[in-house]
Amino acid sequence: MNQTIIQYQQQIASYAGKLFRDHFGKGPESAVVSIGSKYITVYFRNFLTPSERVLLEQDHEMIVDQMRETLLQTMIPEFASYIEIVTGVKPQEFYYDWSLHNKSGMLIAICPEPIPGGQDVNQDYAGKAELEQEIVNISHQAQKVPEEIVSFEINPRTILIIRNGILVRIEKELIRLGHSELLKSVKRNLEKSYLHNNISFEGILKKRVVDAFVDWKFDSDSSVIVLVLNPAK
Repeated sequence: MNQTIIQYQQQIASYAGKLFRDHFGKGPESAVVSIGSKYITVYFRNFLTPSERVLLEQDHEMIVDQMRETLLQTMIPEFASYIEIVTGVKPQEFYYDWSLHNKSGMLIAICPEPIPGGQDVNQDYAGKAELEQEIVNISHQAQKVPEEIVSFEINPRTILIIRNGILVRIEKELIRLGHSELLKSVKRNLEKSYLHNNISFEGILKKRVVDAFVDWKFDSDSSVIVLVLNPAK
């Protein structure tokens, strides 16, 4: 990895921590940035505010989800502008998710072109075909088989999976009627139960799965899944 990309990662990680502190009143213990081709992931750990902790203790997880969704939507434009200042490329799409029980979260930025100086993603990682088939199986259980699925390693610790064409007709109708927020909450809980309880991933990848994240863009009928791995299984 060249020095420019390392510098980008450090600058973006530092700014992400500042954004969280500014918007939530508390920042994550760490933010790990990975850059591959036109993809940027920010994995933040040990992040839970005192007010969120109280709400979770009172079983108000949905309120925490709604608060985070609102705050992250306000953060994204600032974050996108900063990434453009640092790298010269402005992200086109953002996805995000969190794992409250792990106190962790993930931001994914997809740019219209590769980050200058960035390395290519690994599209031929070990276990690729088997992993994609397992994701197809999960998608089929939760909604329907994707019309398209693409996956790659950004680095040995981060696998990004992109699915297109996964919404069923009833979901599209709920979105049309203005129930996108409720639909996302239901889909997040359902799919993450499949992702977190999947016993096949580690056997396929020969690595321990530390975290799994998923998000959707309903207007483009697309979704991303990120698996965070520990290579030293």
